[in-house]
Amino acid sequence: MPPSGNGCFQWLCSRRYQRFDDSPEGGWIQELTSETRVDYSGPGPFWRCLPNDKAGLRKAKSGAASVEVAPCLTMIEVLTQAAMRKGNKPHMKVERPCPPLDSNGTPPPPLPEDEWMTWTYNDTLAEVRAAAKGMIKLGFKRYDTVNIWGYNAPEWILAFYAGQFAGGKAGGIYPTDTEDAVAYKIVHSGGAIIVVEDEPKIAKIVKGLAARNDPEPSSVKAIVAYGFEPDKNKTVNIKGCGEVPVISWKALTDMGKAESDAEMEARIKAITPADCSTLIYTSGTTGDPKAVMIHHDAIGWCSNCTQNMMCKSAGMGTGGQERGLSYLPLSHIAGMTCDIVGPVSVASFYPGWCTIFFARAYDLKVGAIKDRLSVAKPTLFLGVPLVWEKIGDKIRAIGAKNKGFAKKLGDWAKGVNLEYSTGRQLGGKPGTAMGYGVSKAIMKKVKTALGFQELKIALTGAAPIRKETQEYYGSLDLIINEAYGMSECCGATTMSIPTCFQWGSCGFAMSGAEVKAFICDDLDFNKKKEAPRSPGLDCIEEQYQGELCYRGRHIMMGYMAQPKLGEAHVKEIQKKNAETIDGEGWLHSGDKGMITVDGMVKITGRYKEIIIGEGGENIAPVPIEDHVKNTCDGINEVMMFGDKRKYNVALVTLKAVGANGETPGTDALDMGALKVNPDVKTISAAMKDKVWIDTVTKAIESANKNGKVCINNSFKIQKFTILPHNFSEEKNELTPTKKLKRGVVAKSYEKVIEKMYSASGVYIEFEA
Repeated sequence: MPPSGNGCFQWLCSRRYQRFDDSPEGGWIQELTSETRVDYSGPGPFWRCLPNDKAGLRKAKSGAASVEVAPCLTMIEVLTQAAMRKGNKPHMKVERPCPPLDSNGTPPPPLPEDEWMTWTYNDTLAEVRAAAKGMIKLGFKRYDTVNIWGYNAPEWILAFYAGQFAGGKAGGIYPTDTEDAVAYKIVHSGGAIIVVEDEPKIAKIVKGLAARNDPEPSSVKAIVAYGFEPDKNKTVNIKGCGEVPVISWKALTDMGKAESDAEMEARIKAITPADCSTLIYTSGTTGDPKAVMIHHDAIGWCSNCTQNMMCKSAGMGTGGQERGLSYLPLSHIAGMTCDIVGPVSVASFYPGWCTIFFARAYDLKVGAIKDRLSVAKPTLFLGVPLVWEKIGDKIRAIGAKNKGFAKKLGDWAKGVNLEYSTGRQLGGKPGTAMGYGVSKAIMKKVKTALGFQELKIALTGAAPIRKETQEYYGSLDLIINEAYGMSECCGATTMSIPTCFQWGSCGFAMSGAEVKAFICDDLDFNKKKEAPRSPGLDCIEEQYQGELCYRGRHIMMGYMAQPKLGEAHVKEIQKKNAETIDGEGWLHSGDKGMITVDGMVKITGRYKEIIIGEGGENIAPVPIEDHVKNTCDGINEVMMFGDKRKYNVALVTLKAVGANGETPGTDALDMGALKVNPDVKTISAAMKDKVWIDTVTKAIESANKNGKVCINNSFKIQKFTILPHNFSEEKNELTPTKKLKRGVVAKSYEKVIEKMYSASGVYIEFEA
């Protein structure tokens, strides 16, 4: 019999991946993931939507999703146990005060680690409890929400847990959200305590709430500041709430320390694993964002399941300190899982512990993330594809400066490493590359320069990563493993690991979870049949593809409805839930993909992104766009259009200095774009340059001639325009996780697109 309670995941870890090292074949994935599935018997529906609802906990009779192996716990219990077991170990580290940029916009060097402000696990638990009691004192009620708005900081995580200890939940807000979006989230979530980083955000909250016309006013009781010290007795007038106090984080915790534990303990006792732990607001492209209700058991189980996969395959958590760098938005499911829940789970269930280092708020904007990596020396690093590509561009630029023997040695080492990394893939033959020991040592210097010298596992997620990017890092002796999921399944439902990966695949189903590709009826998604398994990743015939759907303990409660917003709103959210989780409990992702006979999952596009040609052809744009980008290193993004048109056209953006996803960057070309024509230094010049136009044209022609991505003529790109700037969050063209908002872009560049269809020629010069 397997142990229950504290030793459960160590037992599962020793059992789950026992054949990874001696069986390169793929069939064993199905064998090891065929444990008893979660029980979805009953009439349904398999979702909930009210703030005080409890999830219908779905457990398996045995295996990884059973309570025998993974007991149902609240995150309150997990944090408390982490402090009990690893209380004196460092949990969080941050540079305080944060050194500002100098007059030239250059970041000062990082502080030595011993000068970083540190919270131990005991410190975290004590401060969370004090903050929770302070929130209760200020009027926070059961099922209320603490909203958190600001860049990643220890107080962000402390507030996340404090809201749960106070009997409610957390509802994060993206740092880049507008005042309208923030106001909606506060009202919709039932935000009672608003934790903010800086003073300008308070004015935006007041203005945003004042502009709303809701059936009932918001229920804000207090605003708590963690990035500045408010004036004594400061208040702000919030519509429907009157004068609301603005206090510091320290004032909140001091208030809580003076309070009895009785009320907080009574609320903690009433909280169950079926209660909502946090709200993750989806970054939808149209309309108000939906609030994904994540219950305690779902996020706890998912975090431990992914940690278990990393434990055996990469040694994560087996002993000593693990380290991570927090820089992705904590309001997103990836940041929450990796930076908030994951470290606490490691400390609670595993022999080791995890310390989170915080990046500076300006690191991504000014390209200084490497400075924090050099101090943190992470053992786990999660980067969205854009981050991995930016780091790769910098490595290429440094390598391009090598001459003579140094260049030959570097090229040789990358070639050997790529051969070895290619052989490590599922079904490959590892260990065949001659000279790997030497090439590995050479690339160790590159890893050290990046701060990756102690990295055990590199992850990517939130958006598809190009196979070519993974291959490039393979040449550096660094395997990027891909996780796939969405907020609605706690961020991960499939994952590749160092001992089981294939470039071009996002891994295999987590143990205890189900993933299938269904061919669904256009009018009723309950009518579906499973698509046959593909012979391999390169076999992408339509018969093998369907909508990727999943079930398990990690699936959301549902999208939350706020009764205060009226009956029509509640009915709308109920409808969205019914359109997302079917009558058998399958969560429909909207992603088009396939599963190979070896159990590896490949995403081929989004159903909402599919272009329907004038002849009714279903055209998946992403593989075509990726081929164009991979063919020309100077291209940053490609977006195809052609819905109900005779042919397809494309908008093209070029790599530019300062283009980091948040901002569109400058006119100056950057990295690979400077190689296309060394005499051309700006986007505006490239838009008129024959070399550039010919280079992009050839990249498009290469995609058009590739039968795997362009199945017939209707798939081809016939015309293109180069835009004068990149897509960005700032212009509302990208989501906070850097996904393209195709509908927004189509509307913004409507005149440009129409000009491409009316003008003659292949390259149509941009006109504002």
